[in-house]
Amino acid sequence: MMHTISAPTAIRAVRLTCVLAVMLLAAGCATAPGRTHGEDPWQGFNRGVYKFNDTVDRATLKPVAKGYVKITPRWFRAGVGNFFSNLSYPITIVNEFLQGKPGTGLHDTGRFLVNSTIGIGGLIDVATRMGLQANDEDFGQTLAVWGVGSGPYIMLPFFGPSSLRDAPSKVVDYFLSPLTYIDQPWEAEWGERALDLVHTRAQLLSLDPTLQKTFDPYGFTRDAWVQRREFEIYDGNPPPETLEDESGEPPPDPSIKPEK
Repeated sequence: MMHTISAPTAIRAVRLTCVLAVMLLAAGCATAPGRTHGEDPWQGFNRGVYKFNDTVDRATLKPVAKGYVKITPRWFRAGVGNFFSNLSYPITIVNEFLQGKPGTGLHDTGRFLVNSTIGIGGLIDVATRMGLQANDEDFGQTLAVWGVGSGPYIMLPFFGPSSLRDAPSKVVDYFLSPLTYIDQPWEAEWGERALDLVHTRAQLLSLDPTLQKTFDPYGFTRDAWVQRREFEIYDGNPPPETLEDESGEPPPDPSIKPEK
């Protein structure tokens, strides 16, 4: 059963989306359209937030994730991962249509329907076995496709790496998630979100030793996130960076000879 959304609430959501898009379009004019750069002018603040997040993670989330892996069998964790991946899939589908990818949007609509029915609410990933491979899109990627530059890198409290473009776009994805509208007690909703968070952290446990061996964990995390974001925005095929990307100026025309 779904929540009934009042007209004023729907209007506010639409206005929020429009205002957000305009603000990000304006902010994106300062950078190359669509690209995600590792610009870090707020590094002092970001490092402080990174240290805070790392302290919280070591004290709470990481121990819980380790316990989760220890007490749950692999098949259970696979089912949890499939369920939450399928539940969030409408976010991917809507953003695919917004990005002008109707074929991919229809493909993933079919994937969502197959896993939601034959896959028992998404617990079993039947669609992949049928050849319907998964995709992952969000509103931040949509803004990049629309030509909005990333803006400076931002480390968000609790949420981790992001950018000036991607951080506020999470609000839009929140309203696109079916979990937001499922009629259930708030305790159940936040319990599901907590389980999703713990499961996601558990999947990253294998990366901890590598991160601990790096000279600068903050810089490593930032650079890895920027590269991964580029990979996602360009669907696994990012274009090579040009001199204009690196310096902000267009490369020199080889046909123009310098004055002597």
